[in-house]
Amino acid sequence: MGKLGHNTVGLVMVFTGDGKGKTTAALGTALRAWGQGMRVCVLQFIKGNWTTGEEKAIKYLNKGIELRRFGAGFIDFNDEESVARHKKDANEGLAVARLVIESRQYQMVILDEINYAVSYGLVDKNELVDIVKNKPKDVHLILTGRNAPQEIIEIADLVTKMDAVKHPYKKGIAAQRGIEY
Repeated sequence: MGKLGHNTVGLVMVFTGDGKGKTTAALGTALRAWGQGMRVCVLQFIKGNWTTGEEKAIKYLNKGIELRRFGAGFIDFNDEESVARHKKDANEGLAVARLVIESRQYQMVILDEINYAVSYGLVDKNELVDIVKNKPKDVHLILTGRNAPQEIIEIADLVTKMDAVKHPYKKGIAAQRGIEY
């Protein structure tokens, strides 16, 4: 796959806020990057092992975008074993993220729902800040999820906040295949 242009600066992008569309925006950017010949790695935090539309689409694309999951789905904060399992998975994902980013094998790396992992206390915020600050200058990095840490917002080159204006869930309409997953 292609390399970034000789004068391309790898950006840090954050998609955060309470509205829908953070992962969708990151995956749209990944698709655009893939179309320009870049290799992309998507690392998903917290999300469970159910099959999603993005997982199916990435398999059809075959090459250029890789997806890995580090999470066990919904967290029961009243269950110590559940929290411990989520912490273990999230920290494994963060360690892999550091290796993937430093490897420069990919021109774009997406840490999907990483902001949740930080705000829930599953991973150390300072470790994430260190990864972001020390990423290679030619690697694009996207971080998604609600509650982006202020330190990450300050480092970022682009921050988009999704606002929840209206959502079908409030009308009692359940999550739908192809829209939410």
